[in-house]
Amino acid sequence: SGKLTEHLTEIEQTAQRMVEQTVAQMAQTEGVTEELKATDPLRWTGLMNNLKHSAEELVMNDLIYS
Repeated sequence: SGKLTEHLTEIEQTAQRMVEQTVAQMAQTEGVTEELKATDPLRWTGLMNNLKHSAEELVMNDLIYS
């Protein structure tokens, strides 16, 4: 019916918003702050990469696989 692309775009946008929100919540919980970013950027980057990966896995399980 020509609505697959529209549906997939909506799912992708929803997933991106969920990942961003989850990363922000996890960063706050874990104490990954802008101060850490300024004082130890390599550690901050590593922590943020780990948080993003974890958030993506959570969102994939919640939104896509279930």
